[in-house]
Amino acid sequence: MTNLSKAEEQLMEIIWKMEKAFLKDLIDASPDPRPAATTVATLLKRMSDKGFIGHKLYGNSREYYPLVTKSDYFARHVKGIIKNNFNNSALQFASFFTRSTNLTAVELEELRKIIEQEIKNKKK
Repeated sequence: MTNLSKAEEQLMEIIWKMEKAFLKDLIDASPDPRPAATTVATLLKRMSDKGFIGHKLYGNSREYYPLVTKSDYFARHVKGIIKNNFNNSALQFASFFTRSTNLTAVELEELRKIIEQEIKNKKK
């Protein structure tokens, strides 16, 4: 599965939020300036071809819905970043992330709790 373009990702965000929607709903939910129906239809076709969305046909209208969850999409995206930019090392990524994002001490403590919980889960 390939990645989404920036425009496709913006449209996908709306679909994830709405869970299912017709073309008109997607246009209405888009930020101003609203895209043309033909533009949205083209994006939907590409997203469908890439396997990100499906649709149900109601007469001449299509109701679109996500085939990929937002968390699965972004998990795959992050794995790609780790693979391509950090020699496939999650540890290098974590080190970079904690040093370069200016996390507060409170946020680092929360991160430590998450990591400690994951350690417990892995040991089970």
